[in-house]
Amino acid sequence: MSALLGVPAGAAYHLVSTLAAVLAPLAGSLAPAAAIVAFTVAVRLILVPLSYRAMKGMDAQARIAPKVRALRKQHAGRSEAFQRALAALYRSEGASVFAGCLPVLVQWPFLSVMYLVFRSRVIDGVRNTLLGHDLFGAPLGSYWLSAGPFSAHGAVFAVLFLLLAGIGWISARNTRALTATAGPAAVSKLIPYLTVAFAAILPLASGLYLATTTAWTVAERQLMRRFANRGTGR
Repeated sequence: MSALLGVPAGAAYHLVSTLAAVLAPLAGSLAPAAAIVAFTVAVRLILVPLSYRAMKGMDAQARIAPKVRALRKQHAGRSEAFQRALAALYRSEGASVFAGCLPVLVQWPFLSVMYLVFRSRVIDGVRNTLLGHDLFGAPLGSYWLSAGPFSAHGAVFAVLFLLLAGIGWISARNTRALTATAGPAAVSKLIPYLTVAFAAILPLASGLYLATTTAWTVAERQLMRRFANRGTGR
């Protein structure tokens, strides 16, 4: 592990270990897994302002979607002219084609750190004790294929995949509802389900991070939109 990556990985390791020790009286053997969930929630709380900006940006995209369709029809077969007109439209509306991407991009370093923590046997010069913990028998540092897809450990991963797929379905449904009056959705229908593919190649601990953060995203957007609508009297 490089020195650059070792610093945040070491900090995350000590934080998760401390959270696990604090939660042990309540969660017992599930304390390390609960600590990962708590770590993820802490990250998402820090990112709430970015998430709010992303939601407003997605709303702006939905609002101007009819104008985008009109521009696409107007400049059919002239891609450069369409791109210039589209850029001008986004500037005039104060919108961005990358709305919603920033919170996802900011989270990648945290997911990467969680991946490093659960693939490193030694962190900060000491043995990584988190690797000795499990979730219902499946080691937190184990992988789906190495655990055996059809084993008891594989069943833990299967439940995680089903949970991620369910969250993805809710996210896709909410996106379709948001864009129902504005034409095709701004994101691919498959994107909400990509977390399942990632969880299949990442350690179980990273999968827990993904499940927690995607569930948070769905609930957060619902709450933010509800408060935003209440503020505008809708």
